[in-house]
Amino acid sequence: LVRCTKGAIYDVIIDMRPDSPTFLQHFGVELTADNHRAFYIPEMFAHGYQALTDEAEVVYQVGEFYTPGYERGLRYDDPFFNIQWPLEVTEISEKDTNWPLLRMMSVGGELSQVS
Repeated sequence: LVRCTKGAIYDVIIDMRPDSPTFLQHFGVELTADNHRAFYIPEMFAHGYQALTDEAEVVYQVGEFYTPGYERGLRYDDPFFNIQWPLEVTEISEKDTNWPLLRMMSVGGELSQVS
């Protein structure tokens, strides 16, 4: 569960469940301190967000403890998804820059043949 408590963010999820009718589709929503929205992210969904304001604050509630080495990720600029971020991406961590493109990664334990 994600909520923005100060400022604003654009939050995106991607369905990574291989048997889902919405597999590999994405959905985005603006979360702000003013609109009080919370975003539920089910298991097997990729998740990322972009700060839309300086000093944006985000609160997460998660179902498991963070375990380094077991996380996976997607690139924010993966052409397969063509996510339309509201602002130009100007700052991103090295880890997030280095995630593989979808066509080069395993999805649900099986090698993805997405092109």
